[in-house]
Amino acid sequence: MQRFKLGGLGGRFVVALVLVMATYNPTGYCFLGWVAGSFPHIQPLQAVIGLALLGFWIFFAHATWQSLGTVGVVLGLAFAAALIWLTSSWGWFSMSNHVALAWAILLVVTCLLTLGMSWGFMRAKASGQVLVDEVRR
Repeated sequence: MQRFKLGGLGGRFVVALVLVMATYNPTGYCFLGWVAGSFPHIQPLQAVIGLALLGFWIFFAHATWQSLGTVGVVLGLAFAAALIWLTSSWGWFSMSNHVALAWAILLVVTCLLTLGMSWGFMRAKASGQVLVDEVRR
């Protein structure tokens, strides 16, 4: 069984962050900003990169949904929304500031994808149970 390490969690976070920020971010330096400038005329490179991003999104979303389940994903989103509400009530940022809210939501999506990709390892480490997929005969 692979051992769960914080470096693995950090690596998953970085990959999820790159995926989320490459797809969309408020600066406009992202895939959606790039395609929006020439839409509906899509260039071949835009199509290739778009399909690659779609593949990564499907991989991450499927793994997250499989490991956390519907209840876990909904609970994670509700918890993140409550944290955003809490930090807003402390005055750290205003909910009317759409750019700050967009960054917060992008961070939430990144954290949720990271948690989904790491959940099996974290659960095995905390409980001492072996992951079924890793049992070899």
